[in-house]
Amino acid sequence: MNILFREFDPFNVWLWVEFYTVPSEIEKQYFEEVLDSWFFIGKLGGFNAENLQVQDVGLDISYMEYDPEVAEGSLLALMHNMGEIEYEGVWARCWFDLGTSDAIALDVLVNALRQFSRDYVNIETFIVGGENHDWRIPENMRQQGFVSEDSWN
Repeated sequence: MNILFREFDPFNVWLWVEFYTVPSEIEKQYFEEVLDSWFFIGKLGGFNAENLQVQDVGLDISYMEYDPEVAEGSLLALMHNMGEIEYEGVWARCWFDLGTSDAIALDVLVNALRQFSRDYVNIETFIVGGENHDWRIPENMRQQGFVSEDSWN
């Protein structure tokens, strides 16, 4: 799976996925579950790089003492909005306002999509940001961010 990063604004970013073949309805459903789950974790503040206490301890977390004050002292890292997932041929796209979530969110998504591509639906390319020249973003969605009526709030 190729992974490309283009111009990036965390408050107005499109994610693009090119599948090897046109995805079936069930494959679309699986893919949508990945993005919906990722967004929901982000909406709950799960991608907060300031509070990685378990990760920072290392491999031996037996009897680790979790410090709730460290968690409370970290800045909020919340995703704000997700647009509707759209499909055109072998392409899928979705608009996000990643809010104040940290870059670890994108690492988690890339890792999940790599495994998803191996196990479920072959993905040729995953693109973060920018515009796909095969499928233009309408002008009214390009400038100020796009939130559809069906987007998450």
